[in-house]
Amino acid sequence: MEITKLINQGLFDEDALKEQFAIDVLTGLCATPKNLAAKYFYDDIGSDIFQKITQHPDYYPTRTEFQILDAIKNDIPKVIGEEEIDIIELGAGDCHKSKLIIDGFLDAGCKVNFYPIDISEQAMILLQDNIASHPNLKVHGVVAEYFDGLRLVRKKSTNKQLVLFLGSNIGNFDRVQNQGFLRRLWMSLNADDYALLGFDLKKDVGVLTAAYNDSSDHTRDFNLNLLTRINTELGGNFNINKFQHFGVYSPILGAMESYVLASESQDVYISALKRSFRFEAFEPIHLEYSFKFLKSDIDFICQKNGFDVVEHFTDPKEYFIDSLWKVEK
Repeated sequence: MEITKLINQGLFDEDALKEQFAIDVLTGLCATPKNLAAKYFYDDIGSDIFQKITQHPDYYPTRTEFQILDAIKNDIPKVIGEEEIDIIELGAGDCHKSKLIIDGFLDAGCKVNFYPIDISEQAMILLQDNIASHPNLKVHGVVAEYFDGLRLVRKKSTNKQLVLFLGSNIGNFDRVQNQGFLRRLWMSLNADDYALLGFDLKKDVGVLTAAYNDSSDHTRDFNLNLLTRINTELGGNFNINKFQHFGVYSPILGAMESYVLASESQDVYISALKRSFRFEAFEPIHLEYSFKFLKSDIDFICQKNGFDVVEHFTDPKEYFIDSLWKVEK
């Protein structure tokens, strides 16, 4: 497996990372309402807890999308109809879902050039364990931001491209941000290229609420771990027992929202910032949005951003959609 690293080495300097973390915490805790950036969830402990969330019976998105991809893996190569293709995954993670799509193309006799793009070099190393060698498969990992990685792949190849953006990651953008992202994606691709995107659908609020407030409290631990990380890395004195997790669906926004709430009035000191932050009783810290979609929402943002829907693939309960789009130019 070849790995190209586009991200400046300095961005991985421990002191620089810590300084950026501190600045982002300062900015968030000075805002109204207070907030913390969701990207800081994923230290080693947070990543381990998130794996537990995805495997929990209450959390349907991961297993549902896996079932969809397993069901359609042999159909997509027939739709695209290429003898050789570049499959590019944005935010590759461990590739356990993209492997299904890759195997579908390989089983169809197609040559596959797989380009996982992720800002984590460690993710590139770990995914090698999930991608078995095959004479028709070449893997070239790219450590980069999404669109920097896409530019690199375009320079290296003129093959038809299939971009994977799975796991309902599109739901982490609000309604304006997702159109900006999708337009940049369209600009990065050629006419008749394809994209396969995962969308978590709107559904019974009880199902949504249970998924983001699982009965084993993994989501609670995941969110509170962000406060623990501030304590460990920035010298904070958050008393974790004085904060509680709260996940709620907003029907106005069409999104699940994650918070931690101060259970009593308190001051929290963070030594890296040399200042205290006042929390009133039950004051929230906003952590994350997870937007949900209707089929009509997917059709709308697809067409508004230069794509055509080829097909929506869903599960029997219609909890989730993986939507195959074609670039029109």
